[in-house]
Amino acid sequence: MATRSKIAIENADGTVSAIYCHWDGYPQHNGMMLAENYTNREKVQQLIDLGSISSLREYVFPEGEHSFERPESATTIAYHRDRGEDLVIEQYSSVDEYLKGDLEEYGYLFTADDEWIWVDGDYSPSDRVKYAKKCSEIESR
Repeated sequence: MATRSKIAIENADGTVSAIYCHWDGYPQHNGMMLAENYTNREKVQQLIDLGSISSLREYVFPEGEHSFERPESATTIAYHRDRGEDLVIEQYSSVDEYLKGDLEEYGYLFTADDEWIWVDGDYSPSDRVKYAKKCSEIESR
Protein backbone atom coordinates (compact mmCIF):
# COMPACT_ATOMS: atom_id res chain seq x y z
CA MET A 1 0.00 0.00 0.00
CA ALA A 2 1.32 3.43 -0.94
CA THR A 3 2.10 6.18 1.55
CA ARG A 4 1.54 9.27 -0.56
CA SER A 5 3.10 12.66 0.06
CA LYS A 6 3.73 16.11 -1.36
CA ILE A 7 7.22 17.58 -1.63
CA ALA A 8 7.56 21.33 -2.09
CA ILE A 9 9.92 24.28 -2.23
CA GLU A 10 9.25 27.81 -1.04
CA ASN A 11 10.31 30.14 -3.86
CA ALA A 12 12.05 33.50 -3.42
CA ASP A 13 8.77 35.36 -4.01
CA GLY A 14 6.96 33.40 -1.27
CA THR A 15 5.07 31.11 -3.64
CA VAL A 16 5.39 27.35 -3.37
CA SER A 17 6.00 24.72 -6.07
CA ALA A 18 5.05 21.15 -5.16
CA ILE A 19 5.11 17.64 -6.56
CA TYR A 20 3.30 14.43 -5.69
CA CYS A 21 5.20 11.33 -4.51
CA HIS A 22 3.39 7.98 -4.57
CA TRP A 23 5.56 5.65 -2.47
CA ASP A 24 7.21 5.77 0.98
CA GLY A 25 6.01 9.23 2.00
CA TYR A 26 6.39 8.60 5.72
CA PRO A 27 8.95 10.71 7.64
CA GLN A 28 11.39 7.85 8.30
CA HIS A 29 11.82 7.44 4.53
CA ASN A 30 10.99 10.56 2.52
CA GLY A 31 11.63 12.95 5.40
CA MET A 32 15.04 11.49 6.16
CA MET A 33 15.87 11.08 2.46
CA LEU A 34 15.16 14.78 1.88
CA ALA A 35 17.05 15.94 4.99
CA GLU A 36 20.10 13.81 4.19
CA ASN A 37 20.31 14.07 0.39
CA TYR A 38 18.51 17.23 -0.72
CA THR A 39 20.36 19.79 1.35
CA ASN A 40 20.74 22.69 -1.04
CA ARG A 41 18.27 24.74 -3.03
CA GLU A 42 19.72 23.72 -6.41
CA LYS A 43 19.23 19.99 -5.82
CA VAL A 44 15.76 20.53 -4.34
CA GLN A 45 14.80 22.57 -7.41
CA GLN A 46 16.08 19.79 -9.69
CA LEU A 47 13.82 17.36 -7.83
CA ILE A 48 10.79 19.65 -8.13
CA ASP A 49 11.52 20.19 -11.84
CA LEU A 50 11.02 16.44 -12.40
CA GLY A 51 7.33 16.88 -11.62
CA SER A 52 5.38 14.15 -9.85
CA ILE A 53 7.36 11.09 -8.85
CA SER A 54 6.71 7.47 -8.13
CA SER A 55 9.46 7.13 -5.54
CA LEU A 56 12.12 9.36 -3.99
CA ARG A 57 15.72 8.19 -3.96
CA GLU A 58 19.13 9.72 -3.22
CA TYR A 59 19.78 11.05 -6.71
CA VAL A 60 17.76 13.07 -9.21
CA PHE A 61 19.68 12.10 -12.35
CA PRO A 62 20.59 8.60 -13.48
CA GLU A 63 24.17 7.66 -14.24
CA GLY A 64 23.32 5.03 -16.86
CA GLU A 65 20.37 3.04 -18.09
CA HIS A 66 17.27 4.11 -16.19
CA SER A 67 13.56 3.75 -16.95
CA PHE A 68 10.31 3.38 -15.07
CA GLU A 69 10.40 -0.40 -15.57
CA ARG A 70 14.15 -0.74 -14.85
CA PRO A 71 15.21 2.13 -12.59
CA GLU A 72 18.64 2.60 -11.11
CA SER A 73 18.29 1.71 -7.44
CA ALA A 74 19.43 5.09 -6.08
CA THR A 75 17.71 7.31 -8.68
CA THR A 76 14.34 8.99 -8.18
CA ILE A 77 11.63 7.61 -10.47
CA ALA A 78 9.65 10.37 -12.20
CA TYR A 79 6.38 10.02 -14.11
CA HIS A 80 7.28 12.59 -16.80
CA ARG A 81 10.93 11.72 -17.45
CA ASP A 82 10.72 7.97 -16.92
CA ARG A 83 7.22 7.10 -18.14
CA GLY A 84 6.41 9.90 -20.57
CA GLU A 85 3.43 11.26 -18.62
CA ASP A 86 2.50 14.94 -18.43
CA LEU A 87 4.76 17.16 -16.35
CA VAL A 88 2.83 18.06 -13.19
CA ILE A 89 4.13 20.71 -10.77
CA GLU A 90 1.53 22.31 -8.51
CA GLN A 91 1.73 26.01 -7.67
CA TYR A 92 0.53 27.68 -4.46
CA SER A 93 0.42 31.39 -3.68
CA SER A 94 1.98 30.95 -0.21
CA VAL A 95 3.30 28.49 2.36
CA ASP A 96 0.01 28.85 4.22
CA GLU A 97 -2.00 27.86 1.14
CA TYR A 98 0.28 24.85 0.54
CA LEU A 99 0.09 23.63 4.15
CA LYS A 100 -3.69 24.00 4.22
CA GLY A 101 -4.09 22.15 0.91
CA ASP A 102 -4.20 18.46 0.11
CA LEU A 103 -0.87 17.18 1.40
CA GLU A 104 -1.81 13.55 0.86
CA GLU A 105 -0.64 11.64 3.96
CA TYR A 106 2.46 13.79 4.59
CA GLY A 107 3.68 17.14 3.33
CA TYR A 108 7.30 18.29 3.07
CA LEU A 109 8.55 21.81 2.46
CA PHE A 110 12.03 23.19 1.79
CA THR A 111 11.65 26.63 3.35
CA ALA A 112 13.14 29.99 2.41
CA ASP A 113 15.61 29.33 5.27
CA ASP A 114 16.87 26.23 3.41
CA GLU A 115 15.43 23.85 5.97
CA TRP A 116 13.09 20.89 5.51
CA ILE A 117 9.88 20.74 7.53
CA TRP A 118 7.16 18.12 7.47
CA VAL A 119 3.59 17.82 8.63
CA ASP A 120 1.13 14.98 8.95
CA GLY A 121 -1.69 15.48 6.45
CA ASP A 122 -4.19 14.06 8.96
CA TYR A 123 -4.00 17.24 11.05
CA SER A 124 -6.77 19.71 10.29
CA PRO A 125 -5.60 22.31 7.75
CA SER A 126 -5.85 25.09 10.35
CA ASP A 127 -3.51 23.19 12.74
CA ARG A 128 -0.80 22.13 10.28
CA VAL A 129 1.44 25.19 10.68
CA LYS A 130 1.37 24.70 14.46
CA TYR A 131 2.39 21.03 14.17
CA ALA A 132 5.04 21.32 11.44
CA LYS A 133 8.33 19.71 12.47
CA LYS A 134 11.91 19.83 11.20
CA CYS A 135 12.98 16.86 9.09
CA SER A 136 16.41 17.05 10.71
CA GLU A 137 14.76 15.91 13.96
CA ILE A 138 13.21 12.72 12.58
CA GLU A 139 14.39 9.70 14.51
CA SER A 140 16.14 7.08 12.40
CA ARG A 141 14.37 4.11 10.92
